[in-house]
Amino acid sequence: MKLTGKVALVLGAVKGIGKGIALALAQEGVKIAATYYDWEESLPDLQADLAATDAEHLIIHINLLETARIQDLIRKVIERFGGLDILINNIERGGWPVVHGPYNQDQWDLEFATTLRAKQWVFEAALPFLKKSDCGAVINFSSIAGMVGRSGPVDRIFNEGYSAASRGVSLLTETWARLGAPNVRVNELMLGLIETRHGQQTRGWGLLSEEEKQALIQHILVERMGTVSDVVKAVLFLVKDAPYMTGSVIRLDGGYILGGEKIKPIPKGVI
Repeated sequence: MKLTGKVALVLGAVKGIGKGIALALAQEGVKIAATYYDWEESLPDLQADLAATDAEHLIIHINLLETARIQDLIRKVIERFGGLDILINNIERGGWPVVHGPYNQDQWDLEFATTLRAKQWVFEAALPFLKKSDCGAVINFSSIAGMVGRSGPVDRIFNEGYSAASRGVSLLTETWARLGAPNVRVNELMLGLIETRHGQQTRGWGLLSEEEKQALIQHILVERMGTVSDVVKAVLFLVKDAPYMTGSVIRLDGGYILGGEKIKPIPKGVI
């Protein structure tokens, strides 16, 4: 699918994965609406980098936990660009046990409000406009935390609230694929350890011991963290080259889920 002239709403675009996706789509000729809430110090770089692409763009400051403001967000996108073709649902809050310590109720509620509720409200507001597109596409982001929980080498990284919310994203993906069909495809990228998400470029990584860091890397079959570029390539595939794919989950984890057990050579046997 050619992307030139399409319109994309990219949530959480001020840095990291969201920014990488916004820039990659802009370079494909997509008009970009990019949201941010915190990390104000990264905003000038986003503004400069988007301007360098020559793509038409709009940067919107919004707290997506304030659900009453989401309809206004979609209105701004439609008024500026006239439609909406792509929704990158890149918003989550992943509490690190090594950073945040034991749970309290506010922390639990924030995990669910960010990782699940905000996604739901944005999708509901965007769906009528996505259905008017001839190639509507939604990408939800989740985490392998929804599969492994607080266990093994990631027990310092994932907690129960984030893990439970992440598992819930897959239910949203399946439901939304039904609601969007046949015009709107909805797929999910389930991320493992990425450099800017539970990886080296995050605050929590510096709190892990060298032994804990090494255990995480050794658990990944490809023996490295994922990069923003890895995620961007997967997003472009789903948007451009997967017209027959909807309601699906792509696990982008370098083989972390499989990495706990090694395969030994087949024994010689007795016959």
